[in-house]
Amino acid sequence: MGTDIGDLLKKRPVELPDLTARVVAIDAYNTLYQFLSIIRQRDGTPLKDSSGNITSHLSGILYRMTNLVEAGVKPVFVFDGKPPELKSGTIEKRSQIRESAKIKATEAREKGLAEEAYKYAQASSKVDATIVEDSKKLLDAMGIPFVDAPSEGEAQAAYMVRKGDADLIGSQDYDSLLFGAPSVVRNLTVSGKRKLPGKNIYVDVKPEIIDLEESLAELGISHEQLIDLALCVGTDYNKGLEKVGPKTALKLVKEHGSIENILDAKETDIDRLESIKQFFTDPPVSDDYELKWKKPENETVIDLLCTEHDFSNARVTKALERLEASSGGGQSTLDKWF
Repeated sequence: MGTDIGDLLKKRPVELPDLTARVVAIDAYNTLYQFLSIIRQRDGTPLKDSSGNITSHLSGILYRMTNLVEAGVKPVFVFDGKPPELKSGTIEKRSQIRESAKIKATEAREKGLAEEAYKYAQASSKVDATIVEDSKKLLDAMGIPFVDAPSEGEAQAAYMVRKGDADLIGSQDYDSLLFGAPSVVRNLTVSGKRKLPGKNIYVDVKPEIIDLEESLAELGISHEQLIDLALCVGTDYNKGLEKVGPKTALKLVKEHGSIENILDAKETDIDRLESIKQFFTDPPVSDDYELKWKKPENETVIDLLCTEHDFSNARVTKALERLEASSGGGQSTLDKWF
């Protein structure tokens, strides 16, 4: 998902204690997708309750967000609103990929190919309306605020950081930088040991920060040229140029100066180019939100997770005890944090 420009960007590792008392605007759909993809059983099946409802995302929110709050981080989830018409092609393509992956996962499972089944099952993950609704209920009960964006969540999150209401964006994608986010933290909710695809090798995945200005300075380009570079590679709103990867795109931007000059030189075009560029520089955003962190409503959390979705009462209670005891910023009580 998003644009594939990560290899060009300057990243620096960061530890959770370094983010104490920092407000992180989390790309909700991106994070929920990560939870749905990663939190699975050995055969690739997502966690489910006795009624067959998927619960991987709820497990991710409860335990990963408790870890963040315990470290003093102040998370706020930013949910996508209505997708732009520019994204319709990407949405349709992703739907087709999910359906194909779902079929392949079933076939692999029937053949006893566990690793293949797991890989395709991950690719079939989908964030639907029920998952979003349950996620918001749990976040609210845990005392973690969320914001509904009018369109793309990353655009709204970038606006919140530029406005000073948040310090960083939490996302695995790089689109936030195209929307002008000053800083992005990756691997915040998915850190830990991860198995490399197709290999019996595990690697440490740790949080890392990308600073927009540092990356632009190192690349020797402007923010507008970073958008042009991404357009060459491909974004959620355009296919990209044939046989042009990130390094070639950077070379083209430096040689020709702009996407328009690149297209002229290659005698090609990008459909709705001006509309896409304008969407990155001036996307729909909203000031209609309030960031307020509250104490968790323990009974509501237990009712949602344990009564409705068969979570272990003992494990949920233990997580809530950690959440209540968490201080943030080194304070001794939740009241001092909030």
